[in-house]
Amino acid sequence: MADTRDLIIGIDAGTSVMKAVAFTLQGRQVASASARNAYVTGEDGSATQSLDQTWVDCVAALKGLGARIDNLAQRVAAIAVTGQGDGTWLVGAGNRPVGDAWLWLDARAAPTVDRLAGEGADRARFEATGTGLNTCQQGAQMAHMDRFARDLLDRAEVALHCKDWLYLNLTGVRATDPSEVSFTFGNFRTRRYDDTVLSALGLSHRRALLPQVVEGTEVLHPLSPEAAAACGLLAGTPVCLGYVDMVMTALGAGVRSGGQNAACSAIGSTGVHMRAKAVEDVVLNAEGTGYVICLPIPGIVTQVQTNMGATINLDWLLQMGADLLAEFGQTVSLSDMIARIDPWVAASRPGNLVYHPYISEAGERGPFVDARARANFSGLSVRHRFPDLVRAVVEGLGLATRDCYAAMGALPPELRLSGGAARSAALRGTLSAAVGAPVRVSHREEAGAAGASMMAAVAIGAYPTMDACIADWVDPGLGQAEPPAAEEAARMDRLYTAYRQIRQGIAPSWETLSARPATTTEDERSVA
Repeated sequence: MADTRDLIIGIDAGTSVMKAVAFTLQGRQVASASARNAYVTGEDGSATQSLDQTWVDCVAALKGLGARIDNLAQRVAAIAVTGQGDGTWLVGAGNRPVGDAWLWLDARAAPTVDRLAGEGADRARFEATGTGLNTCQQGAQMAHMDRFARDLLDRAEVALHCKDWLYLNLTGVRATDPSEVSFTFGNFRTRRYDDTVLSALGLSHRRALLPQVVEGTEVLHPLSPEAAAACGLLAGTPVCLGYVDMVMTALGAGVRSGGQNAACSAIGSTGVHMRAKAVEDVVLNAEGTGYVICLPIPGIVTQVQTNMGATINLDWLLQMGADLLAEFGQTVSLSDMIARIDPWVAASRPGNLVYHPYISEAGERGPFVDARARANFSGLSVRHRFPDLVRAVVEGLGLATRDCYAAMGALPPELRLSGGAARSAALRGTLSAAVGAPVRVSHREEAGAAGASMMAAVAIGAYPTMDACIADWVDPGLGQAEPPAAEEAARMDRLYTAYRQIRQGIAPSWETLSARPATTTEDERSVA
């Protein structure tokens, strides 16, 4: 009887959407289904998500996929799972949640981050993990819990991440992967837990909470009968624990191809900039920022810098224009304004206007960390009009991208782009000129689910190596290389010098500007 198992299901548990995507063994996307996630925020900076509801959402997405593909259960060769990184998902007796998960959005650990960052041991932690300490991370959150919510850790038996929780529900196995381990509690060189890191976080006495490390390209666990019944799949189906969604997306979008390391930027609300490197080529910056996250390829990691605000800068400027038009009775949607970006850039003249895209009220996190950082235009004159401002903001995103890659060492020889913003010719040309390298757009849909599914494809023997899998799954989806215009590359090189000078010069003013203005009393207002 012929083997009918010709599909891999990739589960991608994002912060707001849970996706289940079916791919052929050769990487063609067949169908997808999704369910909305929900999380709760509080005035204390909390951002939490129900573990039980997250599993319910995963089941719903898998059932939705089954409704779209005939005989799905019999066709599934493997299931792979990835998901949002960082955060703390505590599980106790009977594999039941201790409470709601603390998400990567949770800011309650900020005082603990400040305390740990000021201690002498933090540089040693950074040298091991390659990752700057921030409130997103499980290490910082657990260190905060250990002081201010100790009962949570006392009642827990294991500290997981989002995808690990789903893997537990799918297989009954408590585990995590090398990527989460290396940038949270471990060493990116060994892909194992590191005593120096645990000591620096003050968590050596909590080591028993850390789960086993499973390499998903080598180790699979069977789908449990309980999970199979819930999802409508077959018990015993191999399940692969993928790496964190950030590097799964990078893998699916082309951060490595043709056996060569490359760079990949995802330009969305935030900017995520990743470069695949051999471990020995990693350059750690003096500021102690960014991430180093393992890829599921021996000896290869991604070095990552993320800038807080990318397309939200354009949204802000375009909404200003729409609001002004509304004052005169002209209703224009933001999507209508976005469609005008390329024509406005084309209508403007290349010049010397510089924009720093720190529009987020959370400031900046890459390649430097300053919650008080704010956006600004430099070089304005009476001749500048709205299209010039649009051009400056687009170029600001390009300069911020270069700033992030420069913090990782030499600029990349080629840049792959993913995300909806990559459809803009103006943005592609600007990024190419800013980095001084050709850009190629990745046309792979659902790159995160694809990256995890690629790991499963290797694990079940469909491909002998990840590079062989990449040749089928990634390379055909990369667009043609678009080289930078020589004169634009030279201009952006000059603007970058000014960009750095202005950023470093204005930084001391951010603290002054962040001070709360003195309040005016009722008596003072009446006198005025």
